[in-house]
Amino acid sequence: MSPTQGSGASGVVDDTPVVYDLAPGCTLEDLEEGERYHATVNGVVEYGVFVDLSEQVSGLVHASNLVGEYEVGDDLVVELATVRENGDLSFSEVQIAEYEIRPVGPGERADAADIGDATGETVHLEGRVLQIKQTGGPTIFQVRSETGVVPCAAFEEAGVRAFPDVGLDDLVRVTGTVETRDGAVQLEVDDVTVLDGAAAEAATDRLAEASADLVEPADIDPLVAWPALETMWEDLRAVARRLRATVLEGRPIRMRHHADGDGLCASVPLQHALERFIADLYEDPQAPRHMLRRLPSKAPFYELEDVTRDLNFALEDRTRHGQKLPLLLMLDNGSTEEDTPAYRSLANYDVPIVVVDHHHPDPEAVDPFVEEHVNPYLHGEDYRVTTGMLCVELARMIDPTLTDEVGHVPAVAGLADRSEGEAMDDYLGLAADAGYDEARVREIGEALDYATHWLKYSDGREFVNDVLNVNCDDRDRHERLVDLLADRAQRDVDDQLGAALPHVEHESLDNGAHLYRIDVDRHAKRFTYPAPGKTTGKIHDHKVAETGDPVITIGYGPDFAVLRSDGVRLDIPEMVSQLQAEIEGAGVSGGGHLVVGSIKFVKGRREEVLDALVAKMAEAEIDEDLGSSAAFPEEF
Repeated sequence: MSPTQGSGASGVVDDTPVVYDLAPGCTLEDLEEGERYHATVNGVVEYGVFVDLSEQVSGLVHASNLVGEYEVGDDLVVELATVRENGDLSFSEVQIAEYEIRPVGPGERADAADIGDATGETVHLEGRVLQIKQTGGPTIFQVRSETGVVPCAAFEEAGVRAFPDVGLDDLVRVTGTVETRDGAVQLEVDDVTVLDGAAAEAATDRLAEASADLVEPADIDPLVAWPALETMWEDLRAVARRLRATVLEGRPIRMRHHADGDGLCASVPLQHALERFIADLYEDPQAPRHMLRRLPSKAPFYELEDVTRDLNFALEDRTRHGQKLPLLLMLDNGSTEEDTPAYRSLANYDVPIVVVDHHHPDPEAVDPFVEEHVNPYLHGEDYRVTTGMLCVELARMIDPTLTDEVGHVPAVAGLADRSEGEAMDDYLGLAADAGYDEARVREIGEALDYATHWLKYSDGREFVNDVLNVNCDDRDRHERLVDLLADRAQRDVDDQLGAALPHVEHESLDNGAHLYRIDVDRHAKRFTYPAPGKTTGKIHDHKVAETGDPVITIGYGPDFAVLRSDGVRLDIPEMVSQLQAEIEGAGVSGGGHLVVGSIKFVKGRREEVLDALVAKMAEAEIDEDLGSSAAFPEEF
């Protein structure tokens, strides 16, 4: 304990001393002569008052050492004057105008950082309750102290909730014995006290001071010097700060990402950075698995099917596992008006939304629902700054030790999404330093696309790690996998093109562009690789290479169309808006990048929609320096 400022058996102390507030389980060993304590009167006699300092500590304040008059139940501040040989305690009253309250629990006060060294010892821990999980045995309270989160196991009858008055976000003092279970440290609880008043304020201040340091992103330099990236640097730091704060407040994260090469390059490094941050903070080794889930989305927007599934799982986790509702992290997705119906569903719940994307955004539609929105278009840039490039930097801000593992990933993201950004040469240089030439980087992207196609809605965690070579412990296995998957992908693409190319229809538009159309529902294999969307992209690439001229390609089915363009300045999101207004009852929806995207409509209006779309394309400006992104929708 710290020495008290000021002294005296009676009268007013002008300094601001420390007054200790003992937890119920404290004993004489937790007291020190000359220190001041909160006390409650438990008896009044002619020669003074008897006071309790805890359930096990009591003593006498003699009448000669009393300043005021008291009844049973009154509180006062006392100073421990004498500990007699027989164990009796003698106190003096101290009246203090202002003082600091310092809670004391049985044993030493512990923190997450040092609790592992206190195995077998009785300690007390102060912090905030982040999760309350009722198991078939104990109730598990996850309590966050200044330096981390400690699981505290409270035993009642099997399956019965211990300390039912303790709730989520309560500030508590937990007393118990440090034990290890299955190799992990936990505190086996004797008592939990909810802090209030000055004790709660002091705990809040300590946690806030610690959080200010823990939430701050690492101070790193970008992997490459690129003005386009620098414009978004502070936005990325704000997202990193929000994600670190989310972990500290015990809120899970559901990471939704587009199921393609760029989406994986964005999500996988960030997943590992967040998991390592969680593991550093939580004593529970299972915390990274419970606190973060990576979920691929086939559609290039947040579908109602996905949000319904996400909400259902989140509400079940809250009920069954005592978790808070999650933060939704949208990667390579989430910037368009098509996302807003799903966002409106989340608005009914406490589910914050953070978006990092590079599709053409609709900020007026999206921003009312999201807390942070990083997108190159919001800074005068475009899709050439891929989400994978952004999220590798974001991951490094959360865990800079990842840097050597992810140096090649931005190049994979760039080639997978056909980025023509000024920094691509620099990113390819980083990949070369890691042992990957440009051809190999491209093969990794193809292998990722191929793996993702067959994984469907599964995150394929360990398999994807090996293909991308992030958190992979065997480089040779990674190389063999990429060889296998890239070869199979090329074989299946060649097979699909062999079947589809004879059925491609051609016409010349008034603006001089070539238009190629194919009914992929009739003339391409379904339910195999490549899917109709990617098939359209491969046909488009073939025709661009064949003609060397501006090319537009439409792959359509009964109720959808996938669009690709090179050398023609399209604005697909704007075209979708125009078609919605012009063709009533067609159910037009869609979007994407400016020059690559998809459209949905009702079957009976297909020809009308496609004819109107082609008419708009024929009026578009030719710009032979304009390439296209490869982020073709995989939902079809």
